[in-house]
Parts: sequence; structure tokens; C-alpha cells
Amino acid sequence: MREIERDSGCMTPGGGEEWPENALFGKYELGKLLGCGAFAKVYHGRNIRTGQSVAIKAISKKKIIKVGLMSQIKREISIMRLLRNPHIVKLFEVLATKTKIYFVMEFVKGGELFAMVAKGRFCEDLSRRYFQQLISAVRYCHSRGVFHRDLKPENLLIDDNGDLKVSDFGLSAVKNQIRNDGLLHTLCGTPAYVAPEVLGKKGYDGAKVDIWSCGVILYVLNAGYLPFNDPNLLVMYRKIYKGEFRCPKWTSPDLTRFLSRLLDTNPETRITVDEILHDPWFKKGYKQVKFQDEYFGLKSDKDDRNVTFLNAFDIILLSSGCNLSGLFNDSDDSVNGERFVSAESPKRIIEKIEEAAKRGKITVREKEELGVELEGQNGNFVVRVQIYRLTQNLVLVEVKKRGEDVVGSYDEIWRKKLWPELRLSK
Repeated sequence: MREIERDSGCMTPGGGEEWPENALFGKYELGKLLGCGAFAKVYHGRNIRTGQSVAIKAISKKKIIKVGLMSQIKREISIMRLLRNPHIVKLFEVLATKTKIYFVMEFVKGGELFAMVAKGRFCEDLSRRYFQQLISAVRYCHSRGVFHRDLKPENLLIDDNGDLKVSDFGLSAVKNQIRNDGLLHTLCGTPAYVAPEVLGKKGYDGAKVDIWSCGVILYVLNAGYLPFNDPNLLVMYRKIYKGEFRCPKWTSPDLTRFLSRLLDTNPETRITVDEILHDPWFKKGYKQVKFQDEYFGLKSDKDDRNVTFLNAFDIILLSSGCNLSGLFNDSDDSVNGERFVSAESPKRIIEKIEEAAKRGKITVREKEELGVELEGQNGNFVVRVQIYRLTQNLVLVEVKKRGEDVVGSYDEIWRKKLWPELRLSK
């Protein structure tokens, strides 16, 4: 990639300075191509200011919109921003132009675990070490309500210290995708690593599916080949569905027993993450990694532990001076309003809105910890107030109006009754 688009809608560093040649947004120098897929290319990059190596994933907006994958990209961004664990690849920031989205991520120099195991199987101790690190990452994800759904050696990277890092959350799911039956239903994953209940198309538990994939990975590390494999995909799926596999002769009895619990075709009796932590084979030499509750280096107050922190990408999307909201192609013309920054806590802002609404005889239709929805007198007009954390001391308050503005309802509800209560916080 010789040149990067210089879109007129985006600010250049220093208020209009020329961009360094071959630099992305004046911040990252692009290097060699590391890999490419149907919708993205991954480059080695360097932070011009710090000299730090990064991996830059360049995604074609046109291609992903064409095949309807924009919501998946949005979900991947939100998931990767949420996860901070030593065994998960870090997402530093997201940049965007009119035609491309760029993920700036931690550069993991050692490459894929797949390339290592392709040269030959691992000894049992090394297999255990990598599996312990994989489970540490998976346990962390599950505790945050994230299910990877495409765990395989190609998505596991090895760093300079020989430690494992999970990458590629493009097929991940979060708890709010779970249907009323408590299950996920999207058919996804890599054939050789997919759990039998996914093939059944009756819904599945995301955590149990990840455990199955971890079992396949452990088998591959120890054996050097897949437990379920056949040139005919239907035959391979039949083997997976029946759980037909055999451990090689060098596999220890403890590992054989452990693998049988990981690759249990019945998700109800399959070993859980908590049970894995107490398994004799797994526990040998295991050092548990403490979860980090920080979000981009910021700790939330006790009252605001669920408040969303915005990164630079979010702020760009919300800024009228550099509005890239069209990037996601989901704008709603019926939604408009205003935004302001406040030093008040989210909790206090919600309290003030509720107090003003009560005095103005305005209906509080729906209340959440991070926002409130108010109903107009005609019953059809709604004002929605949403709060985002910018820094430890500042929040962004976004006010949106939905529905028809009958006889100036927005001005009546927001401008005259609610705004006077909040303007001192601005």
C-alpha cells in the first residue's frame, strides 16, 4: 500500500500539516504485507512518534458492505476494545477513511501457532503450557460475556517471549445476541474445529462451543494432526457429531482422559472452564492470570462501573467536524438532537433529568444506568438521553429525538424544561 487516502472530511495532524510519505493519518508508517484475506490486508506498521511496532489490519468498506458484514466489523471493534488480557491481542485504536477501516493492533512477532505445530507435534509439557494460556484467555472472554466461536491454531499467535495470544474476534458473539431460549443460533466457525451441537442447528451455548474448539486445539498440539478429518466434509461432520476420534499411542492416560472430557459430544456433560482449572493434568505448573478491570487505562468509579468509555474512534464518529457516521451505513434520519460535555457524574445527570421531568410532568418511559428515555405528551414523541465517559472527569451527554416533533415537542420538553436544569453542568 503505497498511499493512503487523504479524505477531506478528516483532520490532518497539527491542523493541516502535510502527511509523512507512506504514513497512515500521520501516525503510523506502513511496512511489509503480513497477510491478506477476502476483505482485509494486514501490514506491519510503526508508530512514528514512539517507534513501537504494530499490526495494521486494513479492511475494505466497499467489500464488507457488499456482503453485509458491517455489523460484524462493528461488533469486532466493540469486543476488542473491551478485552484487556495478557493472552489476547490488544486493539490500540481504530482509524477510518471513506473507503477503509484500519485496526491498529499489537504486533505479535512470533507468528501463528499453526506454523509451529505444522513443523511437528509438541511435547506434552509444551502443549499444556499453551493450552493453559489459551484457557486463561477464554475464561477471561467468557467472564466478559464474549464467545470467540472460531478458535483454531491460525488465530493463536506467539510473541517474543513464547507466550500465546488469541486474535481475530471477527466471528465472536456477545451475550446480547443470545435468543430467548438462552442459546446462540448463528452457524459459524471452521469445519474441523466446530462443535457437534453447532452442526445440529438447534442452538448452542457459546462457552461450551469454545471449550470444544480448545479440545481440538489441544489434540492437534499433542498429536500433530486433527482428531476429526476427512476429505469429504459430510464424513468429517459425521465423525464430529459422533465424537469418533482416537488419541495417539504417546498420549498419557491423564491427557487421554482430559481430552475425552473436552471433546464430549454432549454439551451438558462437557467439561466447563471452572472444572478445567481443577483438572490434575491441567493444573500442573499452572499460574493463574489475574483479570484486569481497567478499560484503556481508566478505572471507573464505583457508581459508574458500567459506564461506556469512548476511544478516539468513537469521538470522531460523534464529532460534527469530522463525522464518519456514514461509515457504518446505519444512520436514521428520524434521529437527531445535540451533544454536550459535562463534568457531572452520569448518576447525577440522570437524577437531574428525572427531577426536572417530574416537575414538568414528563413521563420517564425507560431508565437505564447509562441513559433515560422520556415520552412527550402526545405519546408518540420521545427524547433519549445517553451518557458516555470521555475521561475520568468528563462525560459526553447525547440527546436524541425520535418520532415526529409535534407542535415543537422537542423544544417544549428539552429546551424549556430539561436543559435549564442541566446547563450549569455543561
